[in-house]
Amino acid sequence: MRAAPLALIALAAASPLAAAQTPAEIAAGNAAAEQRLHDDWAWMDRYKAEDAALPPRSDAPRVVFIGDSITQMWRDARPAFFVAGRIGRGIGGQTTPQMLVRFRQDVIALHPAVVQIMAGTNDIASNTGPMTAEETEANIRTMTELAQVHGIRVILGSIPPASHFAWRPGLEVTRKIETLDAWLKAYAARTGSVYADYWSALQDGQGGFRADWTIDGVHPNPTGYDQMIPVAQRAIAEALAKPAPAPLAIADQ
Repeated sequence: MRAAPLALIALAAASPLAAAQTPAEIAAGNAAAEQRLHDDWAWMDRYKAEDAALPPRSDAPRVVFIGDSITQMWRDARPAFFVAGRIGRGIGGQTTPQMLVRFRQDVIALHPAVVQIMAGTNDIASNTGPMTAEETEANIRTMTELAQVHGIRVILGSIPPASHFAWRPGLEVTRKIETLDAWLKAYAARTGSVYADYWSALQDGQGGFRADWTIDGVHPNPTGYDQMIPVAQRAIAEALAKPAPAPLAIADQ
């Protein structure tokens, strides 16, 4: 099951740049996204040039944020946060299997001290096909294990709150998000990872996204990202205070 055009339109509408797009530009973007599902399913080309052009690591520890549109738009909305070694590698609409495919290129090959993995919204939405919670958990476990065997500390970001997904009308999402977040918190504790609780910082008291901090009930607006930044700062500091995992001896490392 491929991502429905409706999901792609919803993503375009959520973009801060959407207001400047004509219907023809949105249609062209949706067509390009549909073609990419056949030619570059995980969108490996999205950051390939940026990865290659990264300057040598400075004194600041390198922290990579891999995720979906919530991570991608964070860099767009608050670029000043992504300085001093912080690298945004979010791609709108992506699911955990797509992130897993590009994890070596967009995370491991950049040799960060820390990676934040924030994913699951689009798994629940079935953007690349129906997925169970167990399948999402397995993909996150695999990304965590890959990071740790390469000596990278892990932050597991909670799935932000939502009461609905506009591109999946009628889908029950709040309970699914809360269940996956409970698993993420417990799994972080078991693996020595850090849990970044964005859900608690953004929810409205009923499991939805606080209305004045979101543009559509799923994606933060700039003020919403301002609530996320202190959570991220604390998580980064906590992760860096931990010893780096001992990397395994890997022949092609």
